[in-house]
Amino acid sequence: MKVFITNAGYKHTLGAVRALGKHNIYVIAGSSSNRSQSFYSKYCKKRLIYPDPRKENEFVNFMLSYVKTNKIDVLLPIGYLTTTVLSKHKDKFAPYIRIPIADWNSMKIASNKYKTMEFAKNLGVKIPEMFDENDKIESFPVVIKGLKESGQIRYANSFKELSKFKTENSLVQEYIPGEGYGFFALFNKGKPRAIFMHKRVREYPITGGPSTVAESIYDPKLKEVGLKLLDALNWHGVAMVEFRKDFRDGEFKLMEINPKFWGSLDLAIASGVDFPYLTVKIAVDGDIEPVFEYETGIKFRWLFPDDFLHLLANPSSAKAFIADFFDKDTKSNLWLSDIKPNLFQVYQTLLTIISRIRNRNLKYPHGKPEVIS
Repeated sequence: MKVFITNAGYKHTLGAVRALGKHNIYVIAGSSSNRSQSFYSKYCKKRLIYPDPRKENEFVNFMLSYVKTNKIDVLLPIGYLTTTVLSKHKDKFAPYIRIPIADWNSMKIASNKYKTMEFAKNLGVKIPEMFDENDKIESFPVVIKGLKESGQIRYANSFKELSKFKTENSLVQEYIPGEGYGFFALFNKGKPRAIFMHKRVREYPITGGPSTVAESIYDPKLKEVGLKLLDALNWHGVAMVEFRKDFRDGEFKLMEINPKFWGSLDLAIASGVDFPYLTVKIAVDGDIEPVFEYETGIKFRWLFPDDFLHLLANPSSAKAFIADFFDKDTKSNLWLSDIKPNLFQVYQTLLTIISRIRNRNLKYPHGKPEVIS
């Protein structure tokens, strides 16, 4: 079996490449950049450079030409743009290759933060307060988010700070103080076939960002609200539903739906839910036996650059950072048996640190929310 995986530069792409490679699947990894960590994995059997998916027509035409002339069983998009573009043009690819992602009617809601929030609100899912007009804001801090994944996150603690940011095509919301939680699922034509949940232990940026260490958990309320959203979307393929558990009232507040594979994918695989392989199996075989149980209490860390950046931004975490090296329940994507991608990650880490120090934003790259308790 041959599987084409996009976005070879992402850490979770590396996790997917390794997972499929261990099942003896022939993996072709693609990227718009030749400096991509998955290219160095021993499980990557072939590399492909494709056009930047921001050039939508050029990307689609290139990919169509490639799958027409090469026998590949499944195309597995990983990134936001590759996933949304391929969803929009899914029918064009259908005669040539299987792409196990949601149709555009569902994807266009899940991939736009404003549409997601309106959809969730109508379902009765709790969301942060949204502000259509700045003069309706009664308290700070607020969060300014781009409507799409690539949009930058900023914090404003006053009207003066808010005025510095362009809020057109952005979502302005109340800041939710709390811990990050994720509900993850694989759906097959509207039916859940695999689920997983985690909570963030450490993250970078430290004000709220991707997990640098996360732990597998099970929470029935988290499961209920996550399934409610994806059921209503008649979802197909994988998705992450991200929440923060509000310190003030203990409620899960929706942050976004990530309509694709997610950054902490390695943790789910390590806990017994092999989402990449299960997704491919659905694409090829039509369905799978449900996977609704997994090991809880497993921690996973992404050492380079993520957890190392967290340590530099928050030196008080040094004790936990060191302790995780000796914790048998803490896994890592550092593989001695497939070390070349990790060496590339070290190189990327050094470049990131230098850039953040130069820009004086190592600790708070998105700004610092000032929360009054």
